Amino acid sequence: MISNQSMKSAIIQQYFETRLKNKQNYFVHPSYGLEQQLMDCIGRGAEEDAKSVLDQINSSERAKLADDPIRSLKNSLICSCTLFTRSIIKAGVLPEDAFDLSDVYIRQIERLSSPAEIKTLEYEMISSFIDTLKSANRPIYNNVINKAINYINQGIFHDLSLEIIADHVGVTPSYLSKVFKESVGVTISEFINRRRVEESKYFLLHSKLSLSDIAHLFQYCNQSYYTLLFKKYIGVTPKHFRNIQTPDVMINYSTK
Repeated sequence: MISNQSMKSAIIQQYFETRLKNKQNYFVHPSYGLEQQLMDCIGRGAEEDAKSVLDQINSSERAKLADDPIRSLKNSLICSCTLFTRSIIKAGVLPEDAFDLSDVYIRQIERLSSPAEIKTLEYEMISSFIDTLKSANRPIYNNVINKAINYINQGIFHDLSLEIIADHVGVTPSYLSKVFKESVGVTISEFINRRRVEESKYFLLHSKLSLSDIAHLFQYCNQSYYTLLFKKYIGVTPKHFRNIQTPDVMINYSTK
């Protein structure tokens, strides 16, 4: 009988292997360099430069993310929305504000049906994300907060208690809890839950894992709690989110 830990390790390994295989053999993605330029421009609030880089990206063939062209284009914009969200968070926008904006645009993407409207929306997204960045009161994170956030991002599949993170950073749990809330604007647990819900979207879109398996993978105690958090942050249940996306390519993760 395969243990829960072995199953989780196998799923994580196949997750990264599949992502690598998709990059190498199936999907055509814009160059990593251009993506980084785009994120840098957005993080600096350079709107015209960002749109110029997006022009370069879109001059090439878009990634094929579904057999249906409209679904593929929508999935591509959802990926762009994720990049834009991370760019402004890194630049200092509160995660809560960035994720709220992201949720609004993902719902807008789903409502559109014209390729021209969808492509136009991508440029509008750049303007909105940069406007949000410019209007934000951007705190400068200190080294402690940066180390904590990096540790969370790298260990998203593992136990991330306040005590464990504080020990890694080298401060007391009470101090980390206080300065994290003051600097980032949300508690560490809220930040972690947000990140896990965002990461779980990948498995909902591109795998056949059950909701209970996804909940277990992201350290949630049960499916009900995962569903509660997902609906809180995204506005719909994980099941509904998976159904409305209906991707053509689903990865069957096997632990055999």
